[in-house]
Amino acid sequence: MRQHHDMGGLPAGPVARQEHDYALWEKRVDALMMLLSQRQLLRVDELRRNIEALAPDAYDTMSYYERWISAITQTLLQRGVLTSDELGRAMAEIEAREAGR
Repeated sequence: MRQHHDMGGLPAGPVARQEHDYALWEKRVDALMMLLSQRQLLRVDELRRNIEALAPDAYDTMSYYERWISAITQTLLQRGVLTSDELGRAMAEIEAREAGR
């Protein structure tokens, strides 16, 4: 059975072939993935599995790097590198810092 993310052979619309500048956060996601891979804390297969596990509405509305950061987060939680409590605290700290700007 075909999963939602599997577009093989289906019309998917036009593909933008021009290069574009990456946002700083996208560059950081890419660097994080490379660092975690080098330290053997993440494998490409895990990244792909967690991207493919996204719910259809999340998969359709997330950008490429948003899918990556979601999959990286899920992998680190699954491996026990991070706990959901640690992640929640870090997110709250970032939100508080951003609100204080």
